Amino acid sequence: DKMLCILPFEKKFYDNYDVDCQFVGHPLLDEIAKVEPVDRNKFYKANRLNPKKEVIALLPGSRKQEVSRMLTVMLEVVKMFPNYQFVVACAPSLPLSYYKKIIGEKSNVRLVINRTYQLLQLSSAAIVTSGTATLETALLDVPEVVCYKANRISYIIARQLAKVKYICLVNLIMDRLVVKELIQNDMTSSNIRDELQSLLNSSKRQKKLLEDYEELKYVLGNAGASDRAAETIISYVKKN
Repeated sequence: DKMLCILPFEKKFYDNYDVDCQFVGHPLLDEIAKVEPVDRNKFYKANRLNPKKEVIALLPGSRKQEVSRMLTVMLEVVKMFPNYQFVVACAPSLPLSYYKKIIGEKSNVRLVINRTYQLLQLSSAAIVTSGTATLETALLDVPEVVCYKANRISYIIARQLAKVKYICLVNLIMDRLVVKELIQNDMTSSNIRDELQSLLNSSKRQKKLLEDYEELKYVLGNAGASDRAAETIISYVKKN
């Protein structure tokens, strides 16, 4: 009878089919607003990080095959940035042993679990698997390069079914290229390296990205989505 949506382009779609749809904003903005500022010294000490090096976050996804496929390529970039330290945001659904098997016991890449927001707050940049994490990273104002590599057949089928210009939520919402997408064959360590170098070293690029992130927050309706949804539901019930 009435639909509440959390992405602006969803309303445009349902309007075409005369569905009573209202855009209330995205609840992630409320979640991000609740995030407490992280204590850098405590976080570094707890996770055995080098206090003299900046952090680059690795967000390889949450499903086993996805993590294995994505993290393997992401780790190839580590040696290309010796002046930075890399930290993997682990999904709570997977055991740490699974990640350790991929990165190797002697690796200096650190792992954190259930600390993604804290990690992102302290990161100079992030390599992120396409999904909700790309939006979270943007809302926390972290420069990011978005990656995705699927099974070849699955990717071909998906491309036939989904007629969209982008796969990253940030770009889909803004309807333009805000963050770089490295998909399938474009997801190589050299391409990730080039994009990271640009994000880390170009103040002009960083400034433009932060401006785009601010616009993204505005397009998403700013904080208060949950309250707006509740008010709409109550109002609708009273009227009907």
